[in-house]
Amino acid sequence: MDAQTLVRAEKKRHTLKNTVMTTTDKVILFLGRTFSGHNHDYTLLKTEFSPDKEWFATLSVLVDLGYLGIRTDYTGEQITLPHKKPRKSKRNPGTGLTDEQKAENRALSQVRTLIENAIGGMKRYNILVDRFRNRRNNFHDDVIATCAALWNFSLA
Repeated sequence: MDAQTLVRAEKKRHTLKNTVMTTTDKVILFLGRTFSGHNHDYTLLKTEFSPDKEWFATLSVLVDLGYLGIRTDYTGEQITLPHKKPRKSKRNPGTGLTDEQKAENRALSQVRTLIENAIGGMKRYNILVDRFRNRRNNFHDDVIATCAALWNFSLA
């Protein structure tokens, strides 16, 4: 294979994103609309759940660092974010997390692994992973909803 053929084989993909909320039992509770992959995760959350209402007031919410502004925009006492390592600067040259913060991040990561397994369980259905060439409007929403329903059904 020559260099031109190799370059043509490595085409970029148009990715898609959804907001997925699951339990630690890997049951998918909420599946948001499909957006293009260049949208930020926190922007998707704000379009799905407006910060004006108290969506997460009574829930225990665990998010990753892609949702950094959630504590300031949303009300809720049980919104948990991992600790972010501080930036290195002239004033603070020895940056790092304390042992307590590392232990908390490790515990959150173990719970997040279960959530990622639920999302990966939907991807067992190859229509979400392989190239899909259908041009029907909003068909991606129908496909991912069907895959989420099949995943939840397989847990029962």
